[in-house]
Amino acid sequence: MPAFQAKDAKQIGEVIAWAAAEEQPLEVRAGGSKRALGRPMQTEHVLDISALSGITEYEAPELVLTAGAATPLAEIDAALAQKNQMIAFEPADWRHLLGADGTKPTIGGVLACNLSGPRRIKAGAARDHFLGFQAVNGRGELFKAGGKVVKNVTGYDLNKLYAGAYGTLGVLTEVTIKVLPKPETVRTVLVPCLEDTTAIEVLTEGLNSPHEVSGAAYLPPNITRRSQAGTVAQSQGGVALLRVEGPEPSTAYRSEQLTDMLGRYGPAALLGESETERLWEALRDVRLLAEPPDRYVWRLSVTPSRGASVACDIARSVDAEYLLDWGGGLIWVSISATAPDAGADAVRTAVRTHGGGHATLVRAPENVRAAVSVFEPLPGPLAALTARVKEGFDPRRILNPGRMYAGI
Repeated sequence: MPAFQAKDAKQIGEVIAWAAAEEQPLEVRAGGSKRALGRPMQTEHVLDISALSGITEYEAPELVLTAGAATPLAEIDAALAQKNQMIAFEPADWRHLLGADGTKPTIGGVLACNLSGPRRIKAGAARDHFLGFQAVNGRGELFKAGGKVVKNVTGYDLNKLYAGAYGTLGVLTEVTIKVLPKPETVRTVLVPCLEDTTAIEVLTEGLNSPHEVSGAAYLPPNITRRSQAGTVAQSQGGVALLRVEGPEPSTAYRSEQLTDMLGRYGPAALLGESETERLWEALRDVRLLAEPPDRYVWRLSVTPSRGASVACDIARSVDAEYLLDWGGGLIWVSISATAPDAGADAVRTAVRTHGGGHATLVRAPENVRAAVSVFEPLPGPLAALTARVKEGFDPRRILNPGRMYAGI
């Protein structure tokens, strides 16, 4: 597939202007770690923006960092670590899940897909830390949005529109994000739970406590057995996980209080810092459901109190494994490769039955992603609005066409 190697925003504008004039669709690519995410695109040309890399401005005292959109996350993490800071929304790394181990996740890709990790329940989503950007729209026009300060008033909040648009509205060339101090210590309280509904009660009680929980997940029995959580908790069933972060005296006190408070559910155990970091990285990157690689993987966002019910309904309908994050509001489901329509009917029926939400098919072969609705189907009025937004930013529909919805 021919690739245009753009060295800067101006060259990106020139390539897009040509593509618009010739009505030649472009696949926008930087690190390439998320190529298998979304619907397969039917394009003859690639716009490679990997040269737009590097941190251009980092004001540690102001908690603000600006970088080229193709800057690898590893480079940003390393710079932040020197100042004891972090990307607070805990960006997910799905390379192993998507079979893209040889690629490099970039800051622009994370923001374009609005990928947030377990800390979302406390810190907010990726879009909430996205302060401003420079981009090129589908006409080849360069523009800026947002700013480089935490508080700014700049008209339309295009940051939130571009976060989660998967590169279909424009090509990000430079981004500015808010960063936060890295916690001094971190611990995890593990509570054995024999039933999924009990786990939801544990997670809810922990999140509603004054102990500032920064991660709340549940591993059913089969997932618990393949993680270190089962060994530490000595649980024959599932395990609820509650993470606390902060200064050492604070995390020690809060984890002790959570252990006492939740003791009636079962003998709680405690994970230390290194074990906690490994466990939550595995949860963030969905490594516990990554094998075997031929299974379909879905990501569901639902009402937290209904998470266990949705997951159990799916497991009753198809051969499925699952885990819960975000206090029950995020469900990861792995479904057998033998399931018809990748399990879409079972997944979306369960979501509708229990109050609604949305489901995304994260991993499946190209032919399946072309045949099944990867993202939640849009009702008529919302589909029309989405098409009008696309028309406004990319009237020729040349940027990542069809990656989210056919014809858009």
